[in-house]
Amino acid sequence: MKGIFPIDKFKGVTTPFYYYDTALLRDTLATINEEAGKYKNFSVHYAVKANANPKVLAIIRESGMGADCVSGGEIRAALKAGFPADKIVYAGVGKSDWEIELGLEHDIFCFNVESLPELEVINELAAAKGKVARVAFRINPNVGAHTHANITTGLAENKFGISMEEMDGVIELASRMEHVKFVGLHFHIGSQILDMGDFVALCNRVNELQEKLFQRHIIVEHINVGGGLGVDYEHPNRQAIPDFAAYFETYHKHLNLRPQQTLHFELGRSVVCQCGSLITRVLYVKQGTHKQFAIVDAGMTDLIRPALYQAYHKMENLSSDETAETYDVVGPICESSDVFGKAVDLNRCHRGDYIALRSAGAYGEIMASGYNCRTLPVGYMAEEFV
Repeated sequence: MKGIFPIDKFKGVTTPFYYYDTALLRDTLATINEEAGKYKNFSVHYAVKANANPKVLAIIRESGMGADCVSGGEIRAALKAGFPADKIVYAGVGKSDWEIELGLEHDIFCFNVESLPELEVINELAAAKGKVARVAFRINPNVGAHTHANITTGLAENKFGISMEEMDGVIELASRMEHVKFVGLHFHIGSQILDMGDFVALCNRVNELQEKLFQRHIIVEHINVGGGLGVDYEHPNRQAIPDFAAYFETYHKHLNLRPQQTLHFELGRSVVCQCGSLITRVLYVKQGTHKQFAIVDAGMTDLIRPALYQAYHKMENLSSDETAETYDVVGPICESSDVFGKAVDLNRCHRGDYIALRSAGAYGEIMASGYNCRTLPVGYMAEEFV
């Protein structure tokens, strides 16, 4: 939808850059709050790894969400953006000592623990500070997800989490530690999941584990099911806001919570993906032997998902209303994998045309690099072009 892009205001702005439709972001956040708010014991955290642009974080913080962090740097970013420390959860398979100490110093809500050695280190570091760390155990439920292999995290062979067989022993050990308090169980089966059946399978597995604990008279305070809800990359305008109603209803219907339990979600991609676009300009149109290329000034350094995951991003020529032609859209990076798309239909391209790569608000700007000594792309909010 070219109308949402104020291209007349883009002139003079260095490309490539990220453009964030903040009205859509706020509408998405309002929808999440409305749908999750139908269930009194649902609590939503934003997964900072999806997009840590300070202005984006500030808008999300204003919505009242908590923050899900996977590094000390993300904890700092969340705190700087104004997220209350008691609404910050910290996950990650390789937490370093300084990152754990940072969380302890700020009394964050919870550490999502992924191994027995990590639990022992947290207990030791908390003891040194005279504190008690709240911990949830990330249990690997061995539930597959219908998504890309590189973003599936819930199978037994993945590096994440504690196996179901180890769960009882780790809980027992934690109960004997003086400087950790076991408060919950954490799960996450993957990302870009569009089949609600995957979430139903997770619910069934959590129900089994909960029943097992209940037989031992253990009822944990908090269940965290991670995130994973996907978005429509092919039709970003048709479904700009993901189906949060179906997502939350699935958990309400299939997960057996006790009255005193709180269910936590860690949504990332579904919150920010559709509000962001990478704006680039055509440098050259090159005619090959059997195809033509639109060579743009953005590259895999600015948006790595197509090279890393073979991910699809819808592309639009914002400057042209001419008849569509077919191009391989490629960047300037000295790598053969620096390709945004092959056989892409775009309105006829000319040097200087603005091209929008849609659905780039998640894992776009945050994953940018300086490879080839390139400058990192700037992220702009829509209101900055008014």
